[in-house]
Amino acid sequence: MLKTLLTISLLSTTIYAKEINKEQCQKLGNSYIFSGGECINYAKFDGEKSDKLIVLIHGAWKEGANTLAVYKPYAENINMESDITTIAIALPGYSGSSTNHLTALTHKKGEALKLATSKKYLEFLSSLLNDLKSKFKAKELIVSAHSAGAAATASLLGYKPNLINKAQLAGGFYKLKYKDSITANKVINQIPKSTQINIVYGSKDGISKAINSKEFYKLAKNKGLKVKLIKIEENHTNLDRSDTATEELLKLAK
Repeated sequence: MLKTLLTISLLSTTIYAKEINKEQCQKLGNSYIFSGGECINYAKFDGEKSDKLIVLIHGAWKEGANTLAVYKPYAENINMESDITTIAIALPGYSGSSTNHLTALTHKKGEALKLATSKKYLEFLSSLLNDLKSKFKAKELIVSAHSAGAAATASLLGYKPNLINKAQLAGGFYKLKYKDSITANKVINQIPKSTQINIVYGSKDGISKAINSKEFYKLAKNKGLKVKLIKIEENHTNLDRSDTATEELLKLAK
């Protein structure tokens, strides 16, 4: 209960994004990066294992929500436990990140997932991950993603093979009916066999039903991918940051 109240309190502070060009973005300081046409705010914690990089990707929130207020301390915790450089990013429309070409992944019916798995969003996200990987000279990229962020990350595994080496997908959506969506199940044949994937679902999750994760796990397993299915006694909101999910992410990152 206390954890839920703390989350609500942190998110009561909204930071509305706007259009920010590259020059303006550079003036905002080292916690911003201009990539994929957007100015992205992020929090980074340095680790001794410089060849690896962990990136945390959130899902759909109310537009303007201060997602970094929640994910920054979580990134610090992961960094301390793993000694791997860890970054929490604020997607367009959150924590002051721009909305030059993309809107926020809002909770409007179906819109978050439709946008997250669109070609333009995946191109943006792949550019951002590539730029972060290059900027911090990482050879191995590990991504922990939640909800709509997990849907986008799962799609990238096949849409941009070899970009992400390991992924933990919590409360994701992998089979969508949107005509132009590049969903994970559509590009699963392009996912490299070397990619390691954790699929996390919550037994108390009323938003992303367990069947979403179980069906994708079965499909991935049948394709010969390195995939692990993880059940957690948790709801949707805290699924990716739960103690069990954290333990599994740290194991994956080794």
